[in-house]
Amino acid sequence: MKIINIVGARPNFMKMAPIIEAMNKHPGQINHLLVHTGQHYDEKMSQAFFVDLGMPKPDINLEVGSGSHAEQTARIMVEFEKVCLRETPDLVIVVGDVNSTMACTITAKKLGIKVAHVEAGLRSRDMSMPEEINRLCTDVLCDYLFTTDHFANENLAAEGVPADKVFFVGNVMIDTLLKHRVMAATLDLSRRLGLTSKGYATLTMHRPGNVDDKGVLTGILEALAEISQQIPIIFPIHPRTKKMAEEFGLAHFFNTGEKVEGIWITEPLGYLEFLHLNMNAKMVLTDSGGLQEETTVLGVPCITMRPNTERPITCEVGSNVMVGNSKQKILDQARQVFSGEAPQGRVPKKWDGHAAERIVEVLVDTMAKGVFL
Repeated sequence: MKIINIVGARPNFMKMAPIIEAMNKHPGQINHLLVHTGQHYDEKMSQAFFVDLGMPKPDINLEVGSGSHAEQTARIMVEFEKVCLRETPDLVIVVGDVNSTMACTITAKKLGIKVAHVEAGLRSRDMSMPEEINRLCTDVLCDYLFTTDHFANENLAAEGVPADKVFFVGNVMIDTLLKHRVMAATLDLSRRLGLTSKGYATLTMHRPGNVDDKGVLTGILEALAEISQQIPIIFPIHPRTKKMAEEFGLAHFFNTGEKVEGIWITEPLGYLEFLHLNMNAKMVLTDSGGLQEETTVLGVPCITMRPNTERPITCEVGSNVMVGNSKQKILDQARQVFSGEAPQGRVPKKWDGHAAERIVEVLVDTMAKGVFL
């Protein structure tokens, strides 16, 4: 079976790394190539992630670069079609919900190639999110849908996806976290920064709903500034957030000095460095998706600055609380953390470090039975 694995942005790397590792255990049955679309590409950061995760360098880089959603999707489809025609794979595997996920799915299916979606069935019900559109388009086309939790299974069933296409395997992001947790713990990053365990918070923030409106961003930063009077907040700042803060005249909220205090901004961090910080943090404040899952397993309180989530399992069983972008709600939840009243998490079913192995087992078993979907 010849498989093309697709990555397009750094969150995809963490999901694909354990799948590639599991495939390497079946050399006689699986021949695989790694294609990086170049949707998000920073030479330094991408290289750091590949090294941290022990991933092979991509066999093919489409180098599509940035652009509008339509431009980027179109370029990926044009370039990936050439790859499919040249390589003639039996299966394409896509992960997550970025533009590359949808674009490569559509391209492969129009060429009659089977597609598997890892992290299928996640739904935020928010059509203002480009990721939600990508998820919906991808899942309706795929032949294999690998899910992380019961919510995803229920979503796909409600959408009429045949049950024999859906495989509940667990969470490949957690495979990566559990594999690298010990290594991340040995880093001396906290010591170098003068941080003590549970003596700081970490922050990620980049969504347009939070950073593209001056009033909204001001309120969030005022809340974060108040929290940072009690503990420093480590913020590997996203280029979009930095750009908008400067345009709105809000850069004074950030500390760029050598002393770690207030909202202290850094350049983007490698996977191991950021995992190290998150596992030792008092709390994590974020508007991302994957961090909601990672903090649930790490048992670190997570304050999610979004009105909705495609990962409700983290709220059902974990330490994740949705607060939107309300200044008051952010502060109220932070006070819960400081007082020790924040909810405690537990690990969801099958988030045990073996999701990728289950995915590859499904593919090998169906191939062996001659019932390749």
